[in-house]
Amino acid sequence: MDGFEIDHALVRSLVREQHPDLAGLDVREVVGGWDNQLWRLGEELAVRMPRTERAPSLLRKEHRWLPTLAPRLPLPVPTPLRIGEPSARFPRPWTIATWVPGEPADRAPISHDRAAEALAGFLRALHVEAPAEAPVSQDRGVPLNRLADGFDRMLEEVAAGGGTADLGMVREVWSQALAAPEWQGAPRWLHGDLHPANVVVSDGTLTGVIDFGDMCAGDPAVDLAAAWVLLPEGAAARFFDAYGGVDQAMIRRARGLAAAKGLFLILMGQAGERGLPGGKPAWGPAGRAALDRVLAHT
Repeated sequence: MDGFEIDHALVRSLVREQHPDLAGLDVREVVGGWDNQLWRLGEELAVRMPRTERAPSLLRKEHRWLPTLAPRLPLPVPTPLRIGEPSARFPRPWTIATWVPGEPADRAPISHDRAAEALAGFLRALHVEAPAEAPVSQDRGVPLNRLADGFDRMLEEVAAGGGTADLGMVREVWSQALAAPEWQGAPRWLHGDLHPANVVVSDGTLTGVIDFGDMCAGDPAVDLAAAWVLLPEGAAARFFDAYGGVDQAMIRRARGLAAAKGLFLILMGQAGERGLPGGKPAWGPAGRAALDRVLAHT
């Protein structure tokens, strides 16, 4: 953000000015983040500072909906507790939320089989019918034909970068997903962006889900893609058994969306390797592993 460097002094001063009862807590920067820069506040809280144009609307969405959803979710999520208002010191809203302990899965991948049940239980609890006023997205939980052009562009870019899975087979997985019947049920609550940097892991298993900025209502297949994006090889069948009530059309759509997420992660990894802004070097291996699991599924 032009003219506003988000540093330790800024975060501490904002907390002191707007939430003085928390001013005595230690402030420590956390590496990572996309739309928001994250800071620990003491041992149990986190400050999220927006650094992209879209971030403030995502934070306000979380602040509106997560406190309602969080109590019935079986894993910890970063529940917003307070809002920081725009000021002369920092012209965007910011939030204070609960801290979710663990290591992001892009640094400590899920390795334990019991994560399949943990993820299934979390999504089963989340995927209830959403109210009419729930947010909707242009590219999450929507019919897959809306995403076809974007998928083709990603496939071409990954092919140009070289060194990845059989992209002909990846395209076939996507074609099968496009041909599957669309979701006909009522819109369900969705996380919308489940990938390794948005979940946390302890002792090899899933222990928390973070970054609900893309939460919306729609087709659950976008979240069920995490069966291949997050879980170890061979765990998808166990996940779907634990989740329950999933037909073949849902699995085909979810597998196609997992392929798309794998391509996205590879592209972000390639950008990171080239030192481009926003690039994430650790995401490339995660994306390639996701595609390998997608292609191994029968």
